[in-house]
Amino acid sequence: MQVLPGAEPFHHEGGDIGVLLCHGFTGSPQSMRPWADFLAGHGYTVSLPLLPGHGTRWQDMQLTGWQDWYAEVDRGLRGLTARCRQVFVCGLSMGGALALRLAAKHGDEISGIVVVNPVNRVHGLSAYALPVARHLVRTTKGLASDIAKGGVQEAAYDRVPLHAAHSLRRFLRLLDAELPQVTQPLLLLHSARDHVVSPADSARILSRVSSTDVTETLLERSYHVATLDYDAERIFQDSHDFIGRLVADGTQREGTATGG
Repeated sequence: MQVLPGAEPFHHEGGDIGVLLCHGFTGSPQSMRPWADFLAGHGYTVSLPLLPGHGTRWQDMQLTGWQDWYAEVDRGLRGLTARCRQVFVCGLSMGGALALRLAAKHGDEISGIVVVNPVNRVHGLSAYALPVARHLVRTTKGLASDIAKGGVQEAAYDRVPLHAAHSLRRFLRLLDAELPQVTQPLLLLHSARDHVVSPADSARILSRVSSTDVTETLLERSYHVATLDYDAERIFQDSHDFIGRLVADGTQREGTATGG
C-alpha cells in the first residue's frame, strides 16, 4: 500500500544514546519528523516507526487495533536497546500513551520519557456508544491538523475508523491501570489550547504515575499537534536538555557498560 508523502518511517544511526519516537492516532511519522531530525542532528540514534494501518488510507487502519500499534513501538524499542547504552521514549497524543505503556512494561530499559499532549481517555457520550456504533457506522470526522500555526498541515486521515477508535478506548482503559508502574523520569508538555485531547488527560497521567523526577511544561502558543506548531522548537530543545541531564547524571540501564 502506498504511503502518504512524508509519512514514511525514519531511522538514523547515531551514537549510543537512542530515542524512540511514537506518533499519534490516525497520524504518521510526518508529525514527528522535525523532532526526529533535530535529535538526529544532535548525534542520537533515532527510530520513528510507522504504526500499522497508519500513513496510507483509513480503510487500512480499520483492520488494526492497539495490539498492532503497541507491538510496532515495542519492536522499535527492542531494536534500540540492543544497539544503545541508554534509550529514551517520546510520544505525541496516542504516541504518548504508547510511550507510557512501554515505560510501565520495560522498567529500567528506558531511562526517561517525553510526552506531548498525551491522551488518557476517550471523552464524551460518544465513547460509550462506540461498542455499538462501530458496527453501524464505519467512520466519523477526523482529528487531523489541530495546529495554530498557519500554512501547516498534518499528514493524517480525515476520517476516524470507529473499530480503531473502539480499540484505542480499550487500550487507554488498560493503560490507566498500568500508570503506577511508570517510575522513570518524565517530561510532560501540554498545550494550553488543545481541541483534540482534554487537559484533564495530562493531569490524570501526572496523578497516576510513580515517577519522582517529573517536569510539566505548558505550551502557550500551540494546539494539539504541537510538534508542528509554534512551540515545536521548545519541545525539541527541552527534550534534548532532558535527555542530556539524565545522561550526565549517569542514569542508565542496570547491568550495561558505560563505555560507548
